[in-house]
Amino acid sequence: MKIVRVQYTTTQEYAVTNQKNIQAVTEELRKVNHPGIKYAAYLLPDGKTFMHFDQFENEEAHEFLTGLKSFKKFSDELWASGLEVEPKLELPTLVAASFDFFG
Repeated sequence: MKIVRVQYTTTQEYAVTNQKNIQAVTEELRKVNHPGIKYAAYLLPDGKTFMHFDQFENEEAHEFLTGLKSFKKFSDELWASGLEVEPKLELPTLVAASFDFFG
């Protein structure tokens, strides 16, 4: 299992576009219904800081996500938007859970 947590801050002006791009990613993921991907994104109270918290069954599932057309568009536009705070990537390790993630 691979867990990815990313947090970054957009400009206030770009936040709505970023939300739309994230929504496009989630819509594409729902259509393909990949069983090894759990993807979620959150907006923090300042209205422009985003946190993505994703769980993948394996590295191949992570690569599947990053290969999606909607994800590439989201990523390219995000980097071009003039971020206030660049993404901070963390790779936590699961210690325990009260449910099975995959399976």
